[in-house]
Amino acid sequence: MKLFFSSLLVLILVDFSVAFAQSEMPDHIKKNITYPVLDFHPWIGVMPIANGAYPYDPSLDYKIVLDLYGGVKDSTAIHSTILEVARTYNLTLANGIPADKIQLAAVIHGGLVKAILSEEEYQKKYQTSNPNLAALKALEDVGVKFYVCGQSMAFNNIAPDRITPMVKMAVSAKTTFITLDQMGYSYLNVSDD
Repeated sequence: MKLFFSSLLVLILVDFSVAFAQSEMPDHIKKNITYPVLDFHPWIGVMPIANGAYPYDPSLDYKIVLDLYGGVKDSTAIHSTILEVARTYNLTLANGIPADKIQLAAVIHGGLVKAILSEEEYQKKYQTSNPNLAALKALEDVGVKFYVCGQSMAFNNIAPDRITPMVKMAVSAKTTFITLDQMGYSYLNVSDD
């Protein structure tokens, strides 16, 4: 009986969290949220913070490599990790950092490789258009570089010509992270799986 109620509680909590994540933006956020550059989704905005710690330092280059992994949970929505790339860009700008001092690289691996399928391949797999492509294009337009793990592609049996050309193939995510670290990029995991 304890197991039944515990399981029921978990189901209710999961259902509640999914409902909140998909619900309309609360008024207190809606009134204050700003979109420094990217605005293709409501949840990539930032809340203004006055006099925050670690303001822009002109002696620094802001080089960030974002770790993107997970699976396609809703084939009709932009994947949450891609939204986090956009939010990271907006947050960096909101901190006063000029766009020419920002270098973002995003490394895609694991099951997330299915989110970067070309329009034709995505249609075949999910019977819907790929919502991630417009987001990738907007991010590419502001200078974000995208890389995909060749190992994940091979393990998922996806040939390079089946993904969008906006993403460049690397030998592996691991070697890409190591190389970018040696080039001065700070690692940031934005995945929720």
